[in-house]
Formats: sequence, structure tokens, C-alpha cells
Amino acid sequence: MDLSGVIFRGPASFNTSVLSDLPSEYAATLHEINGFVAFDGGFHLRGICEEPAWHSLLAAWHGEEALHRLFPALLDSDVPFAEDCMGDQFVLRDSVVHRLAAETGVLQPMSLSWSQFFAALLADAFAFLQLHPLVQFQREGGHLEPGQLLNAYPPFITKEAADGVSLAAVPAHERIHFLSDFARQLASAGEGEQFRIVVSE
Repeated sequence: MDLSGVIFRGPASFNTSVLSDLPSEYAATLHEINGFVAFDGGFHLRGICEEPAWHSLLAAWHGEEALHRLFPALLDSDVPFAEDCMGDQFVLRDSVVHRLAAETGVLQPMSLSWSQFFAALLADAFAFLQLHPLVQFQREGGHLEPGQLLNAYPPFITKEAADGVSLAAVPAHERIHFLSDFARQLASAGEGEQFRIVVSE
């Protein structure tokens, strides 16, 4: 796989018995490379490991804080194989790639197979992943480290975001938990309804 901007590769040694539970093309990819963070943090393919926890497919799939426990739109059978720099999730459901818009918690089919997904990704990662926020962050002097995602304030779904957003690198688990909570609260709000975001330490 011809990747650019690789800032992390998963551990070379892992429990290969897990591969039998995965779709064959995903398993084949992990045989080649056990997950990675590429495009300067724009895309994270999860691998098989215990540490680091943010890279663990099993933690995201079956762990106490598995993504299907945080986002009601996901099923426990969905395979959360990857995420972009903002925390949007890519999952395999019935061999079709779906994208979870994490701010809203809405899951949408991309109508792509595994091979089609990666063909589109490698053809033009910037357009395919919509990496404009990452480019903005880099132009402002920022740099994503492995295990970090971008936090946007105000969230992109809000009307105020049209005037611009402030971007900051935060630990991936913090971003995911914020998005889960935000999406759940947003689901109970009416269209155009005002709300206040309270940030606590």
C-alpha cells in the first residue's frame, strides 16, 4: 500500500488468531501492515494490539468503550476499522464501508467495498477524506501526533461554524467521548434550536 505522511505503524507482532474474525481483505491488509496513521494524521487504520489503546481494533470493537456502545447507530457486528482526523468513523457492515458522521451520530453507506474504499483513498486522500480542517490546523502551526484527533469549536454542524472554527489537537478518546455525548444531545434538539456547549475539565 503506497502511503504518504505515515506518522505511526502498528506493532509488527500480534495475535494472528484474531484475523479469522475479520473480513478477509482487512485481515490481508493487517498481515501486510498492522494498522497505521497516514496523511500526517488524516487517516487512522486500526490494528490488532493491546497498546497503544487508541490503536486497538478490539478495544474499539468489543471493549468497554466500544464505539457501538457510544454511538447508537452502530451495531456490535459493525467492524470499526478506521477514522479520519476529526473522529468520523469508517465501519464495515455486510462487506460495505459506511461512514459515521460523529458530530451527528448518523451512519451513511458509502456504497464501497474494501478495495474500492482504499482505491479512492489512495487516489486523492485530501478530497476523499475532506482534509480541509487538517490543512487549516497545519497552516496555523499545528501538528497532529499519533493518538490525537482534531477538536473543532464551534462544531461544524452549527450555524456559527460558517464564520470559522478553532481547531486543537486532543487525545483521541477525549474527542470520541465528546462527539458521542454531543451527538446524543443533538438528537433530542429540534432543527434550528439553540443550545450551549459547556466545556469542563
